[in-house]
Amino acid sequence: MDAISILACGGTLDKDYDPLRGELVFSQSHLPTLLAQANHTLPLSVNAVMLKDSLMMDDTDRESIYQACLADHSEQIVITHGTDTMPETAIYIADRLANLPHKTLVLTGAMRPFQLGQSDASFNLGAALMAAQLLPAGVYLVMNGQVFLARQVQKDRARGVFVPKRSA
Repeated sequence: MDAISILACGGTLDKDYDPLRGELVFSQSHLPTLLAQANHTLPLSVNAVMLKDSLMMDDTDRESIYQACLADHSEQIVITHGTDTMPETAIYIADRLANLPHKTLVLTGAMRPFQLGQSDASFNLGAALMAAQLLPAGVYLVMNGQVFLARQVQKDRARGVFVPKRSA
């Protein structure tokens, strides 16, 4: 089995609380700690593309994520990403899927920082790793125990979960 790649892009999953500034900040990816606690047996590679709040992401950042997917030799890639604009990034990559025909790309994240405890990060990452192994090539979001196609999901901000996108 080839290694599954995890591309860290920031988001709440990787934030930590800075008590001096009284805000959530990025210092480093918490994926190595999260994965060590999981006691997994998967061949994995972890690479940081960026550590950025998804509200601050633009298409230049999305292009960097897409290029990282193109350059990655794995056919199974999990992308950790902030939840606020995760669907936009998924669609950006899906629009370029012709260049990634054999890759299964799964975006996931967390609503609460891993470092603060009682986070959904471990659950979502585990589900995303499983999905990357089982789903056919394509672009997906895995959150809250569900798998969504890139263009068929939205964040329900009032409830703090992802749901199927409503038809316009």
